[in-house]
Parts: sequence; structure tokens; C-alpha cells
Amino acid sequence: MTLARPAARRAFRIAAPAAFARLPLAGALALVAALAACHPAGKDGADIPGDRHDTRPYAGVAADETLHVTGTEPFWSGEIRGETMIWKTPEQPDGQSLPLSRFNGRGGFSYSGTIDGAGFTMAVTPGKCSDGMSERIYPFVVTLQLGEGAPRDGCGWSDKQPAEGPRAP
Repeated sequence: MTLARPAARRAFRIAAPAAFARLPLAGALALVAALAACHPAGKDGADIPGDRHDTRPYAGVAADETLHVTGTEPFWSGEIRGETMIWKTPEQPDGQSLPLSRFNGRGGFSYSGTIDGAGFTMAVTPGKCSDGMSERIYPFVVTLQLGEGAPRDGCGWSDKQPAEGPRAP
């Protein structure tokens, strides 16, 4: 099954340019270039999903709700509560506690902080997402920009909006 992930990412990028302030210069320039390349076509941003006249920030996941994120190639995961994330990798299975800042845009939200000295921004947008390894469908698309590396794709779910499908054995 192929899920439409780029459109969800594009909608969030348009709504949240202030979230890029914490990225290293090269990463910020790359994201600005991507943003310029996918600006809304049509009159008055007609291609942005949702009601373009609704300027309220996204409220689909409360700031005090637990959000779980996971990605592959390379494997990574996180559990976010409030302004703290427990970041896990195969090299650090117990995880490390990281402070975060949250930004709510119109089409989703993002977190920013530092992992092992590298700035990161994690964009979370509503949309069906597959991890590519299981039959589970997650309710959020996650894009992680860590330092100046390539963006990492992932999926997310919250306690109130769980993933669908079988759990891993």
C-alpha cells in the first residue's frame, strides 16, 4: 500500500517557517529552498489542505498528551511528554532524555532541540503512515531533520490516537 506522505509534509512546511530557526544554516537554507519550491499555487493558497481561512493552530494532539514516534533506515524512536523526549536508537536502547520546544502550525506541529550536539526539527502532520515493515497504519507522518543529514521519515501515534493493525510479536 502506498500512502501519500509528501502532501502532508508540504502543508506543514508552509504553515511553520518559524520552526526552522533552530536548524544549522545549511539545513535551514535547504528547507527554505524546499519551501519556495512548493509554495501554494492558485489564488490565496487554494492548494493548502483544509480551510485556508482557519488560522487556528493545530490542536489534534494536546501538549500534555504522550506522542510516540518511530522511524527506520536508520532505526530511531522517541516518546514525547510535554517538553521532554526520550530518544532511542539501537546504540542507546535505554534512551536519553532531551528537552524540546514545540510549535503548533495550522497543518500540524513540530518539535525542535538538540541530539548529541546536533540541532533537530521534527515535523508531525496528521495523515496515514506506514513504517514499511509491518501491517500497522499510524495516524501521523513524522519528518525528522537531524543536523545537516538527510531528512528521516517516520510515523507517530498518541495515546488518544493509536496505530491500527497488529502489534509486533
